[in-house]
Amino acid sequence: MRAGKANGQLVEIAEGQDHNIRLTEAAMSNFTDLVDRYIAIWNESDDERRRDLITRTWTEDSTYLDPMVRGEGRGGIDAMIRGVQAQFPGLLFRRTSEVDTHNGRVRFAWELGPQGGPALAGGVDFGVIVGDRFQTITGFLDFAPKPAG
Repeated sequence: MRAGKANGQLVEIAEGQDHNIRLTEAAMSNFTDLVDRYIAIWNESDDERRRDLITRTWTEDSTYLDPMVRGEGRGGIDAMIRGVQAQFPGLLFRRTSEVDTHNGRVRFAWELGPQGGPALAGGVDFGVIVGDRFQTITGFLDFAPKPAG
């Protein structure tokens, strides 16, 4: 094994035929911390604290997209999250899976529901990481309430 970097993350590179790259525990922890900070953004109702979390979590040219909402840039993502919070007052997001990662990409599952209660919506998000921040996240809904009308 020899140490190296891939996508800005410390990795161990296996010598031999298969040349496997495995993220070290520290790099995996960094990805998990990033995802948990992302989830915290959705739950933060204080505008100033949420904007600070967004700055520390998203690149300036960031984008978010799922079947129901879209946000572009940090300001657009903040406005999008405020809208979701207004639509689902009192509900909280929670990560429901481990963070799976490779090549600067992450995948994780989440749910939205009352604290300690059953989930109202859930899905899987896929993100692209640049440096130590998300550049893009694309969300897929596994279940969600049907829109009125």
